[in-house]
Amino acid sequence: MVVATLRDTQLLINLAAIRENITHARENLTNGDSLFVVLKANGYGHGAVQVARAAEQAGADGFCVALMDEALELRAAGFSQPILVLGISNPEDAIVAVKNDISMTVSSPKWVQLAADHLKKAGCQTKLKIHLAIDTGMGRIGFQEPAEFADAVYEIKTASDFVEVEGVFTHFATADERNTSYFDSQVTKFKKFMAELSRKPKYVHVANSAASLWHKACGGNMIRLGIAAYGLNPSQREITSTPYPLKPALSLESNLVYVKKVKKGSHIGYGATYEAAQDEWIGTVPIGYADGLCRKLQGFSVLVDGHKCEIVGRVCMDQIMIRLDKEYQFGEPVVIIGKSGDAEINVEDLAEYVGTINYEIICGFSDRLKRKYV
Repeated sequence: MVVATLRDTQLLINLAAIRENITHARENLTNGDSLFVVLKANGYGHGAVQVARAAEQAGADGFCVALMDEALELRAAGFSQPILVLGISNPEDAIVAVKNDISMTVSSPKWVQLAADHLKKAGCQTKLKIHLAIDTGMGRIGFQEPAEFADAVYEIKTASDFVEVEGVFTHFATADERNTSYFDSQVTKFKKFMAELSRKPKYVHVANSAASLWHKACGGNMIRLGIAAYGLNPSQREITSTPYPLKPALSLESNLVYVKKVKKGSHIGYGATYEAAQDEWIGTVPIGYADGLCRKLQGFSVLVDGHKCEIVGRVCMDQIMIRLDKEYQFGEPVVIIGKSGDAEINVEDLAEYVGTINYEIICGFSDRLKRKYV
């Protein structure tokens, strides 16, 4: 997709804020634990390579991604830190992983055997680093029972010429909620799995952003810092207190490209869903759902000169129309996420309006949007 560099609509990414968030997270660690920054989905929409550089400067020990391709992007950019692919990849990708020193996630002994076969046929002399995923209640990937896990560890030892267990991990489903009963049950189950190991691997990681913020005694020695690295609260507004301040790194700005006065009774947008209640000033802003601005944001307000201006009519693919408090000139800044004067709109405001979470909002911004790093 082409990046719209000639359009005055852009995501502003504050790399200093990302460095600050990671630095605070590191200071919050205990016992020399490691910190891996999660860069999946293009760094949660912020730009994986640029965020990785900021994370490196802030002392991140490694990175986590979702896909092998995301890991290869980081290697191509020159990063030498450990990289873990959190999702399940194809066994034949083990060859690519070994050549690029990338760790892979494993959820079954059959996968290990297939990967070992591919490595043997390719004549690989270096072992594949794997992390064993344990399903303690997320229901996504991972070994489900301690006995099954123990059998898998034994099977992996038979493939030890080609595979080494670098880590073991689980993922919490409710670490961002006030009620900790389900979280506690997952911790208990994880401990049962760990009892099957005669020796712990290099990395034991259970803490995502939420667990690292609000749950200290999880039994790991590494955290996977995801959304908190970008300055957003994983609990949104359920748990508002955090051990260190989270500084949002992303803002979204555009401008007015057309301003007109319409008469009372005029209709705006597809479906003619908006009718002017009186003579009104209407501005057009060059951003739409093709940029990741959710169509459900009709009726939401953006900021112009510190004033809230409602989105009127349906969000179009490339444009939105807003009701202005007065006439403005071409090029007047429009803030969709961020500050304007004394007013502010944050990611959670958009998420709550459309009935989703802050993760989906920031990951939904398309590559067409220009990203400016400040």
